[in-house]
Amino acid sequence: MMKKYRAIIIDDERNVREVLELLLYQYCKEVEVVALAASAAEGRELLSRHEVDFIFLDISMPKEDGFSFLSSIQTGVYSVIFVTAFEGYALRALKASAVDYLLKPISPQDLREAVSKAIRHHLLMKSKEPEKKIYHESLVNLNESINSGSKFIKKITVSEQFGFQLVDTSDIMYLEADSNYTILHLSGLKKIVATKTMGDFEKILDQPAFFRIHKSIIINLNYLKAYSSYQGNFVSLIDGTSLSISRRRLNDFREAIKHFTKSIE
Repeated sequence: MMKKYRAIIIDDERNVREVLELLLYQYCKEVEVVALAASAAEGRELLSRHEVDFIFLDISMPKEDGFSFLSSIQTGVYSVIFVTAFEGYALRALKASAVDYLLKPISPQDLREAVSKAIRHHLLMKSKEPEKKIYHESLVNLNESINSGSKFIKKITVSEQFGFQLVDTSDIMYLEADSNYTILHLSGLKKIVATKTMGDFEKILDQPAFFRIHKSIIINLNYLKAYSSYQGNFVSLIDGTSLSISRRRLNDFREAIKHFTKSIE
């Protein structure tokens, strides 16, 4: 028998609530919507009356937004799926977190993927106490990132096969593609095998310090020690790692170095 996950939907737009409920009924049979709320206050009242696993939550609501709502309830108990119309930096901040999200208008395929990920994260939190703490820290970090006014992501939550890790982007020396996974090489010779693709990380790390020198390598220019064109084109990082630059990325790499050097002077 299929396990059922109980959910509430909190969104100030009635049509979004009703469409999401219908889509869940049609495409996600493992999710049972137990109630709908038009505000954070209504959502809290529903949580007091229902046992809930998932909260589908609008971020931008009048009076009290999604983050204020989350700070008012017990964390580590529920898995959150944000429903948002965010674009640009705020969307990158969402992608850099452990929290699942849906973009309005919601597509059935995106909904299925978000629910599958949320179930995985929910089971991790139920089985591993440290994951609850990291999930909570990721939520706090996401709120700070979105409201910081910064253009760049400073911390990312990295999903591994059996959990999460919160990583400072300044600690990433380089990223290496490995099929549908990405290996993060951190300062201090630590490695993390992440379940996101290189393309996902390239979108999240959209800042001058990170440059893709090859289809399978992104480097953090802060760790660059030297560049050599002797018998091929290579970069050396401060830990001694030598990496090849593809010919088609060479001119862009030289330009990136010029602009990056200026930006840190």
